[in-house]
Amino acid sequence: MKRMVLKTPAKINLALDVVGKRADGYHTLETVFQTVSLYDTITVTLFPHRTGEQAIRILCNIPWIPKDERNIAWKAVDLFLKKTGCPVDFDIYLQKYIPSQAGLGGGSSDAAAVLYACNQLTGAGLSHAELCEMGLQLGAEIYTLSLHDALPICTQDVPFFFYGGTAYAAGVGEEIQPLPYLGDVSVVLAKGKGGISTAAAYAAMDALQNPPHPNVPEMKQRLQAYAEPKDLAPLCGNLFAEVTELLIVQKLQQEMLARGAFASLMTGSGSAVFGLFPSQEPARKCCSALRKVVPFVAQCKTIPHTFYAI
Repeated sequence: MKRMVLKTPAKINLALDVVGKRADGYHTLETVFQTVSLYDTITVTLFPHRTGEQAIRILCNIPWIPKDERNIAWKAVDLFLKKTGCPVDFDIYLQKYIPSQAGLGGGSSDAAAVLYACNQLTGAGLSHAELCEMGLQLGAEIYTLSLHDALPICTQDVPFFFYGGTAYAAGVGEEIQPLPYLGDVSVVLAKGKGGISTAAAYAAMDALQNPPHPNVPEMKQRLQAYAEPKDLAPLCGNLFAEVTELLIVQKLQQEMLARGAFASLMTGSGSAVFGLFPSQEPARKCCSALRKVVPFVAQCKTIPHTFYAI
């Protein structure tokens, strides 16, 4: 039996835009990712093949989280075993702190870390590029919208977590470019009770007419020029905010800005909102106020790394 324990971070999107749609139906995006110090803890245990037992077992501290093939960590192990043919079994324990349906990338971060751990524990020797390609496969899903309609979606999150820090991503996740680290910035994360369906968000976004697009290339250029975080505030934007119907998203943004955030927006396809603050003290005060409003609030900071073993 071998075991690896990893801390897996959340991410925010400093800017996020949908720029096109491929012939196969997958959307192409541009975004600037940033990892933050809100973590899940993942324990990956390798066993010799157990005859008559499940090859993949998932346990989690959250009762309603799926523990079968619907879980992206399960899919990560299954993909790894099919690719490598390793005659082993895995137990995965997920200690979840990153909320689901929030746009914070918790499941994607977990999946990337699980692929990394499986590779390390078995000595399979998969390269960084191969792990990223597997992560891209895990992000590709076909969502059923109705009996007669399906929407292919490929999220960019999983490959990004093999990099971490500050990074530009484009296409459907195959183009990732590390950027100079944003620097240590105090962050407040908050989420109301409602979640946002990724499929519903994409479908609503497809119906937009001439929406305002964030200038992601300009943010990329400013980061490459080592711009101060405050100078990036006018470029922060998220196209998915144009289609969210959750009033709490706008309320959280307004509260954060009123309490000293120099930028605040929804991350990913939602529904979590983040605020960037000039220092820890206004971030702490904002957290205290928001805990009276929504069930999930966390104070953290930007970080220059991705998952790591402990």
